[in-house]
Amino acid sequence: MSNYDKYFNTNKSTWNEKVKTHAKSDMYDLEAFKNGKSSLMPYELEALKDVKGKSLLHLQCHFGQDTLSWSRMGAKCTGVDLSDEGIKLAKQLNDELKLDAEFVCCNVLDTSEFVKEEFDIVYTTYGVIGWLPDLKPWGKMIAERLKKGGIFFIAEFHPIVWMFDYLNDKPVMRYGYMQDEVIYEEYEGTYANQNSKMISKEYGWNHGLSEVINALTDAGLQIEYLKEFDESPYDVLPNLTKTDSGMFVSNDKLYPLIFTLKASKM
Repeated sequence: MSNYDKYFNTNKSTWNEKVKTHAKSDMYDLEAFKNGKSSLMPYELEALKDVKGKSLLHLQCHFGQDTLSWSRMGAKCTGVDLSDEGIKLAKQLNDELKLDAEFVCCNVLDTSEFVKEEFDIVYTTYGVIGWLPDLKPWGKMIAERLKKGGIFFIAEFHPIVWMFDYLNDKPVMRYGYMQDEVIYEEYEGTYANQNSKMISKEYGWNHGLSEVINALTDAGLQIEYLKEFDESPYDVLPNLTKTDSGMFVSNDKLYPLIFTLKASKM
């Protein structure tokens, strides 16, 4: 993956800064989390339900709130993330909360070099695949880390969401649904705190739904379902309105905001 080192190193530096900002943000609400509030959202809770006694690998875990939320529900969890600051904070939280999760700092595509166990569940959510230039090695790694009969679950922002540039007042459709070229953005703030003075420098890639599905099926996984939703659990896009259920919707609902996919290793 050496061709992509420049991109990954830039993203790692940005995410190390984001950890410091996000740990203080209202969105991540670290104090409430420490006091027992789960960070998990309805899509993943509905999909995975009872995880007690199951082993779970959380890919791109940030500073571990979801990982530790599953751990509180009785799963034996391992979290992986590119950011060493994220993994450092995740380990601190794990110790403080007296949980038994493990955390590994590595590029998610290199997970199999650092994590050798096989898991009942591999899990990843919200703003993850856009950091990866190619989903084929990602799908292969997921298949390698799943036990036979194991489940893979992803909840992610819909590819149509990433076709827009959100850096100006009005979102502008600027990027291809299946664009191969890397996308570079530089802006002040972060999705969890738009008033932050940190400068986010980010390289990302767009992946259509067929690419996601084919990366998994080519690796031997069987798709159980693909669902699309016009509601997001996070208020991270412009001009969303909160619903009675606590979700966020666009005013026109012209396209989906989230997709979920569940697959299994036969």
